Amino acid sequence: MISVISTAESVPKGTGTPAPSLYLRIRKVLSRDLLVTLALGQVLSLLICGISLTSKYLADDFHACTPVFQSFLNYILLFLVYTTTLAVRQGQGNLLAILKERWWKYMILGLIDIEANYLVLKAYQYTTLSSVQLLDCFVIPVVLLLSRFFLLVRYKAVHFVGAGLCLLGIGCMAGTDVLLGRQQGLGEQKLYGDLMVLGGATLYGISNICEEFIVKNLSRVEFLGMMGLFGSFFSGIQLAIMEHKELLKVPWDWQIGLLYVGFTAFMFGLYSFMPVVIKKTSATSVNLSLLTADLYSLFCGLFLFHYKFSGLYLLSFFVIILGLVLYSSSSTYVVHDPRVYKQFRNTGSQPTSDPPPLSSGVMEPAVTYTTLSSDAGEELPVRVA
Repeated sequence: MISVISTAESVPKGTGTPAPSLYLRIRKVLSRDLLVTLALGQVLSLLICGISLTSKYLADDFHACTPVFQSFLNYILLFLVYTTTLAVRQGQGNLLAILKERWWKYMILGLIDIEANYLVLKAYQYTTLSSVQLLDCFVIPVVLLLSRFFLLVRYKAVHFVGAGLCLLGIGCMAGTDVLLGRQQGLGEQKLYGDLMVLGGATLYGISNICEEFIVKNLSRVEFLGMMGLFGSFFSGIQLAIMEHKELLKVPWDWQIGLLYVGFTAFMFGLYSFMPVVIKKTSATSVNLSLLTADLYSLFCGLFLFHYKFSGLYLLSFFVIILGLVLYSSSSTYVVHDPRVYKQFRNTGSQPTSDPPPLSSGVMEPAVTYTTLSSDAGEELPVRVA
């Protein structure tokens, strides 16, 4: 028998795989998963737009400045739906079992979430709308930094470029607000309001990172149930101490009641749907998607509040979408180093076998790629012994 062995040198030139066309490259970037990612993020942005509009009507038209009470209604609804679901569960997912294992962690997380909502909503009374839009973006670097050190996420250059474009778009929109004179707030206490926004953005970043870890490692229902339990308890205390007089001043009628119902429905939808999107993507991707919420509020304001229109708003929108496409077009990866990751992983009720010890000379941790749009065309490096 005669065997013929072909080598790379013996293959005629020009017989290799042709380079993909521009259409195929664009189609690869704009994959179905990436479009789903963008669509899910915009659903969250529309919910935030509804929250902003109802809050504006309550504060401006009816002089009902009750941020704690508004959050309290949402936490009560979360309690009625998700905390009661945990209460009737059996086994390790039961409410009592969760409280026994990690009650103090959810108590701290609940306080962080409450104060994040309060600081940002309260800041509108002291600073300008443009300042809130710009400074609220501080949540992006906070989430990137916490993901890097606590969730062990590793980013590529394209992710930073995409995030930078999103921030550039929101900066362009805020600059347009200044040019058109569409500002709100009390300039004398502007610094106080700006500091409140930065504090709220930092707390939002911490809350989002904890939420991502919980929904990806434990349970979405557990997260929402614990937020409903501790959120309603502590926000109720804060309401009784700080806002009971403001609540008595509200001129109650059916219109105000309808606005409170609408706000609570939008807020409940945001809290219920956000863990689904975060589990499918990441906290960073979700926060980048939420930057378009201000633009949706603006477009609604063109008809409802007769805002002035500028073509720069459309430019801002397309810059943000371009940044989202760039960020989502490439995969991130998570480094699972058992010597580090075990410090943050809660395995109280989920017994797992200890990972095998690293052999001498092997210092590389395991790497898991996580993304919605996997880089199918990229080949992993091959080590030849």
